[in-house]
Amino acid sequence: MTARRASGNVALETALFIPILLLLIVGTVQIGKLAYLDYTLRKIVYAAARQVAVQQSINFCDVADDQTAQTALNFALNDTTGTPIVANLTALQLTTQCTDPNNLGGAMIPCDTSNCDSLTVAGRPDFVTVSIPNGYVVNVLIPFLSPIPITLNPSVTVPFGGVS
Repeated sequence: MTARRASGNVALETALFIPILLLLIVGTVQIGKLAYLDYTLRKIVYAAARQVAVQQSINFCDVADDQTAQTALNFALNDTTGTPIVANLTALQLTTQCTDPNNLGGAMIPCDTSNCDSLTVAGRPDFVTVSIPNGYVVNVLIPFLSPIPITLNPSVTVPFGGVS
């Protein structure tokens, strides 16, 4: 009679433990997907920053209309067939940084493009920064819970080595 009761206890404990085990497995898979996506986004912004940093004759006064800069940013967003590497990632933001001449500690400030006019091109920046505007929102899906939105904000700053 005790063996029969023990088998009932095992079945009950197994029935209680399986949902917890399932949630742990699904949660681990979701964390893995999130980590891989974060790695992929960081590689995309790094590739874009490195591509821009070695280009020649970029007009930093009007980066949005500069064909060389936009080609470098699009190169990082798409694979060789023109398909986006990450779904719904369509834009990258390019900003420049210069060394602050008033701070000897090496602080960085946005480069001054206020003197830009139609005849001149902004001076050479010290660094270029590429980021995703407003971040990339990912909905983590875990059973029995509503989707959890997480915003990934990768940003990369590299030294500018090109000529403006």
